[in-house]
Amino acid sequence: MPVLCSAKCGKNAVLKRPKTGDTLCKECFYWAFELEIHSTITNGKLFKKGDVVAIAASGGKDSTVLAQVLKILNDRYNYELKLVLLSIDEGITGYRDDSLKTVQENKDEYQMPLKILSYEELYGWSMDKIVAEVGRKNNCTFCGVFRRQALDRGAMLLNVNCIATGHNADDIAETVLMNILRGDVARLQRCVNIITITEGTIPRCKPLKYTYEKEIVMYAYFKKLNYFSTECIFAPNAYRGYARTFLKDLERLKPSSIMDIIHSGETMCIKKNVKLPDIGVCTKCGFVSSQDICKACMLLEGLNRGLPKLGIGKSSKAHKALASLPDPKLLHF
Repeated sequence: MPVLCSAKCGKNAVLKRPKTGDTLCKECFYWAFELEIHSTITNGKLFKKGDVVAIAASGGKDSTVLAQVLKILNDRYNYELKLVLLSIDEGITGYRDDSLKTVQENKDEYQMPLKILSYEELYGWSMDKIVAEVGRKNNCTFCGVFRRQALDRGAMLLNVNCIATGHNADDIAETVLMNILRGDVARLQRCVNIITITEGTIPRCKPLKYTYEKEIVMYAYFKKLNYFSTECIFAPNAYRGYARTFLKDLERLKPSSIMDIIHSGETMCIKKNVKLPDIGVCTKCGFVSSQDICKACMLLEGLNRGLPKLGIGKSSKAHKALASLPDPKLLHF
């Protein structure tokens, strides 16, 4: 016997929401999904009327759904935003080159301007070249650091007011777990923020912060959205993978585990006597950093000097290693 939509629209249900357990028809699911994101945006005061917003577009499910939903909500609720797509080409053959084709198609479908910046043009290194130097153990460190700075650089070129990223609830819960396991108090404190504002950089926001990954997949599937679903070829050894596996096991036992972890991160208090890093400016590139030389510049210096492990691990060790080299102040930028 068919199960009726729990929204009492009279239609047959086609899915059960992982987040709430409600059985809904397609139309009611779309409405509930979009309304929750609208509530996240309004309650979090993510945008102001007239803002130019760069959507960090990778071609994957999260950024594709984010672009689709922001376009719908912008029209439905009159946000008066100007939406643009910003993509970073890390230079990963067989992965990013294919996913960027999807981004180009999304650009035409959603009628949004698109800016693509590559690691090659920004740093002189592609991820393929970096992995050839460092191997597959620490490659995600390079990619994550370079990507964060590349988004800032792209946003400044576009002169936007805000960068909207596709981080979903699962991503944030994973990050909370990772920072707990690493004992990284500074990142633990800010990783759950729905808006990240650092002096000297463009604010970033997470409209999908409370949206489950499974529901994003459902929305993309039923809407027949065009997205790229292949995992990065260098990702299997990433530290995040262990947190993700643990989180999925928890979710199977208790679906609310994802939200529980996020709420724990939001309410966690840091002792007053814990010293957090001071935020300043990198003396080499001018971007925000908690060190004299930012992580991106340190990693890049290691690559350019033929010492790819120079920036891996604690910054203090990297600075000591750099000081022991001939002409330690001669950084190659």
